[in-house]
Amino acid sequence: MTITTRLYTFFHGKAVGKDQFGNVYYTEKKPRGGARPKRWVMYNGLAEASKVPAEWHGWLHYTHENPPSSHVMHHAWEKPHTPNLTGTPGAYVPPGHLLKGGKRAPATADYEAWKP
Repeated sequence: MTITTRLYTFFHGKAVGKDQFGNVYYTEKKPRGGARPKRWVMYNGLAEASKVPAEWHGWLHYTHENPPSSHVMHHAWEKPHTPNLTGTPGAYVPPGHLLKGGKRAPATADYEAWKP
């Protein structure tokens, strides 16, 4: 993050909350001329937008007026939030991919080539 962002946050930002990844969320102390206050996040580590959980995403984009509390109700079927792993060693690689040896299952007889 740039020094400009840190300075702006120091002088104009008010911390609103923190998520389970250590990202800190801010809003403007004094909004300008009737405009709604800006909202932003200071990422813990690499700035990656997919590290923002759904409840904080809604607040950042003005879907929810109030920031999420620690009492957000989660359902038993919900999986914990995971960031997008594309381009990292943890990315999904399907069977038959070159990174997995390039060997794929032989084609089955259910495919018929098109003939004009």
